[in-house]
Amino acid sequence: MQVDEEAVGAVLNRLRRAQGQLAGVIAMIEAGRDCKDVVTQLAAVSRALDRAGFKIVASGMRQCMAVADGDAPPMSEAELEKLFLALA
Repeated sequence: MQVDEEAVGAVLNRLRRAQGQLAGVIAMIEAGRDCKDVVTQLAAVSRALDRAGFKIVASGMRQCMAVADGDAPPMSEAELEKLFLALA
């Protein structure tokens, strides 16, 4: 099962945003910035990663409810639950 085409763009944008934000966090730490500023920026990274993850899970849920393509069975409820809980 893959991320559906509708979700790929949003997922990649969110991951790229997180990548840029993480580079900012690293630069802030290297520059000796205030802990509060670093934590605030790190929280933004976490939100971007969470949003990307939720988009991937939503994509899986849509595919699970759709008719399976070829040999690939739809994702089970247990597999979806495991993916969802992995984000927690």
